[in-house]
Amino acid sequence: MLNVGFDNEAYLKTQSEKIAERISKFGGKLYLEFGGKLFDDYHASRVLPGFEPDSKIKMLEELKDTAEVVIAINAGDIEKNKVRGDLGITYDMDVLRLIDAFRGYGLYVSSIVLTRFEGQASALAYQKKLEQLGLKVYRHYPITGYPSNVPLIVSDDGYGKNEYIETTRPLVVVTAPGPGSGKMAVCLSQLYHDHKRGVNGGYAKFETFPIWNIPLNHPVNLAYEAATADLNDVNMIDPFHLEAYGKTTINYNRDVEIFPVLNAIFERILGYSPYKSPTDMGVNMAGNCIVDDAAVREAANAEIIRRYYNVCCQVRKGIAEPEQIYKLELLMEKAHTSYKDRKVAQAAVKKAEETNAPAVAIELNDGTIITGKTTDLLGASSTMLLNALKYLAEIPNEVNLLSRIVIEPIQNLKVNHLGNTNPRLHTDEVLIALSICALTDYNAKIAMEKLACFRGTEVHSSVILSQVDVSVFRKLGINLTSEPTYQTKKLYHG
Repeated sequence: MLNVGFDNEAYLKTQSEKIAERISKFGGKLYLEFGGKLFDDYHASRVLPGFEPDSKIKMLEELKDTAEVVIAINAGDIEKNKVRGDLGITYDMDVLRLIDAFRGYGLYVSSIVLTRFEGQASALAYQKKLEQLGLKVYRHYPITGYPSNVPLIVSDDGYGKNEYIETTRPLVVVTAPGPGSGKMAVCLSQLYHDHKRGVNGGYAKFETFPIWNIPLNHPVNLAYEAATADLNDVNMIDPFHLEAYGKTTINYNRDVEIFPVLNAIFERILGYSPYKSPTDMGVNMAGNCIVDDAAVREAANAEIIRRYYNVCCQVRKGIAEPEQIYKLELLMEKAHTSYKDRKVAQAAVKKAEETNAPAVAIELNDGTIITGKTTDLLGASSTMLLNALKYLAEIPNEVNLLSRIVIEPIQNLKVNHLGNTNPRLHTDEVLIALSICALTDYNAKIAMEKLACFRGTEVHSSVILSQVDVSVFRKLGINLTSEPTYQTKKLYHG
């Protein structure tokens, strides 16, 4: 089990204080670009053990009386039906999910902005749908030569063509369903319009990674590069901060490359630039809240390995480029780790070789590794879950939590009535069956009570799993990896 390496309470307190300071600095109006995930930030919780996945939204909840939320979505992403890889839903649907989630915390979502709007039919239909739901929608347009053509950008034909977003609160949080949504452009466009209206305002960034005040090749920062391999982000020393203050800080290539342009935009809008470096723009106290460096290094190395396996599977599926694998291999070298360090992966592969069939292994939080093999009744994931539950509940191994007379009717339903070709029970079917048995069977009851113990455990499969099993593992809080191979040689893998 990983040791706690991050003080979450200190993070919430210091981060809130820094945001309040930044609002005050700009005369009472701040556009805060929120990078990364506001909800369910499991990457942060994996690499900074002790960080709660909902930390950011809890921090905003404390500021809800002074904050409003603006959500940006790229009209091109709507047109392309772009999907969030972690949730498996399109960006346009994720906007609705985000609105519901914000409202659940009592936060006010004031509007949605369609960025890079060019009259896309799907974007027009989406705007109509949002407006029918009672939501305010604004349009921002592409600017020729963006971001280099500063004179055009900061003019009536640039930001001036964008619809002005009406905001009423001191803190305007600008967020999005994913990268490339135009959050920064929305903030700067608002500054331009505010300035023309005589309203004082400022801009800042809230991004957890890379962490500016830990070393460049610290595993936590390398894990950020691993997570953004598809974006080709590269961590680097901030040369502007070094020149201005004589201090070494860490940023990433896109912010460093765009900073001279941002400086020029600030000077044209405000008459001066409030920042001397991209690091200055950030509001990030995460590095100050690391309390056990060894613990976060270990956790980050494990995340880099997981990212390596995930990218290998994405390449196998044809949704990622092989170059991303090479980048992950280089990051593992920098972090002095290897995919061979993932013990649970070695156990799953060994079990598969022994049984000549797909196998799955889990490393529990006490370090115990338990495997599951493919049987005529159950898939390997289901077998592993039942074996692990028996271990956690101290049920003898020879006891069957689900008897054949319970499983076979479900198989009959799947094959003879629902048209499935695979009769073996998936993890969701096993858990439903187990929960029903728990009404009358004591062993099933105590096994079900141990499901919470799976959170934070590690699982590896010798084959790429079905989306059903992947989804169940995610909901149980399990960190899943797989070998980049399919169970069959079929072309379609549903």
